[in-house]
Amino acid sequence: MVQEQNGNPATAPSAAASGSTTKKDNRSENSIDSNQKTLLDFKKSLIEEQKVGETQIEKINESIEETKKIIDEERVKLEAERLKLKQINEVKDADYAKFTELKSNLIEERKRMKSLDTKASSGGGGPRSRRDRYNLSNLTKALEQIERDIQTKKLSKDEERRLVLKSKEIATRLHALKVIHKKEDTYKSLATKFDDIKGKMNEIFDQKADVGKGIGKIKSSLDELLNRREELYEERRGVIHRVREAGAKIEMVDTQLNAIEFKRNRLQHSSERQRRYSPERKVRHEIPQDKMRKNRENQELWNSLKEVAMKKMSSGEKLTFDEMKLIYAEESD
Repeated sequence: MVQEQNGNPATAPSAAASGSTTKKDNRSENSIDSNQKTLLDFKKSLIEEQKVGETQIEKINESIEETKKIIDEERVKLEAERLKLKQINEVKDADYAKFTELKSNLIEERKRMKSLDTKASSGGGGPRSRRDRYNLSNLTKALEQIERDIQTKKLSKDEERRLVLKSKEIATRLHALKVIHKKEDTYKSLATKFDDIKGKMNEIFDQKADVGKGIGKIKSSLDELLNRREELYEERRGVIHRVREAGAKIEMVDTQLNAIEFKRNRLQHSSERQRRYSPERKVRHEIPQDKMRKNRENQELWNSLKEVAMKKMSSGEKLTFDEMKLIYAEESD
């Protein structure tokens, strides 16, 4: 009875150890669940970040394609304007030579007319007015009258000489005026042609200015579009980098989740094995406790029996099974 009463407490350490292990397993399981929930929430946010990034990339790609389309259209316009400017320059180059030639001829004709005008207005006191100077009819009549006077009137030699000189003077002036009138027609024709080509040149230069402004606007628009395209490229690179980072983090999270799952399975397997083998552990635990109790109660007998057995073994005598068990049981304990 003493042995049975003393045997009940022997199971307490085993039960306590089992309870402690169970609590430890529960704490481990709770910790695993908490970590797994945190990782799953983090993975969910990463997946959402990936989706948002991919949507942004699609929108950026659409903007890039639209910008490229506009750039191509602007380049076509720019090429057309440059072709137009080239054609205008070709016309300008062809007409500008005519323009400068006419301008030079006009200046030369103006100089000649001035020289003739000076000759026509010199000598004999000259005409009373510019109108008279260019009045061919009056000069012709005056010349005819002088010639009649020389032929019909009785003139002294001095008067005749004076009229002859005047006749020559008027004839010279009349010739000069006729030449001037002829030159004036040439000058007017040149001036008309010059005015026409000058107007055409002004029109060409206005066209050049307009085309130049158009080219400037298109180039400015192209610069803005090209800068916009580069900004979109840079923005897309940034979003792609964030999406790839999120993907890499998801892989890391999956690795940790797999490790947690492995740890949970191992823990569950360990708990099941512990529950399955706990009765055997309890028996194996109680037997040593029982032996220790018996040893304490029968220490003197135990020691004396063992001493006898040890002497027999030392002397080489044959030991019984119980004597061997007595010796080796303690050693194994």
